[in-house]
Amino acid sequence: MRPLTAPARLIVATVATLLLASCAVEWENPKPARQLAQGEQPPGSAYLGWRVYQDRCAACHGVDAQGTANAPHLLRRLQTLGPREFVSLVLYRYDATLQGEPAATRGSREAQVAPLMERRNQPLAMPAWRDEPRVNAHVLDLYAYLSARAEGRVGAGKPAP
Repeated sequence: MRPLTAPARLIVATVATLLLASCAVEWENPKPARQLAQGEQPPGSAYLGWRVYQDRCAACHGVDAQGTANAPHLLRRLQTLGPREFVSLVLYRYDATLQGEPAATRGSREAQVAPLMERRNQPLAMPAWRDEPRVNAHVLDLYAYLSARAEGRVGAGKPAP
């Protein structure tokens, strides 16, 4: 093979540059960006959380979590709570009110509900939910739904499954 002359080398270099310039290769790795985005989202399913909310919370806090005369606006409150704090408040916050009760009644939902129902004209206090299997099992789903509503990622009404 004979060596290329200077003008031929220039032509080959120019053609190669033009060809390579039109073939841009991105070295971006989208996986870490996806992992970061998933890490930003709360654990749990907003849809399952909505179902639990409608079943256990909506009667007091309102269908869209914007509060009622008996219970506060949850969307404002969720803007300052992380998942750990939320779980603590929902499941364990009210342990102090149960310390004086005998151990046999401590786990009974009926024992917690009866005194609340007797106070008809006073605002109700939120019961502890740690002994409620559906809430306990889906408390992070409940957080996912309420935090998504608070951040505007999910609108009012039923979210997509």
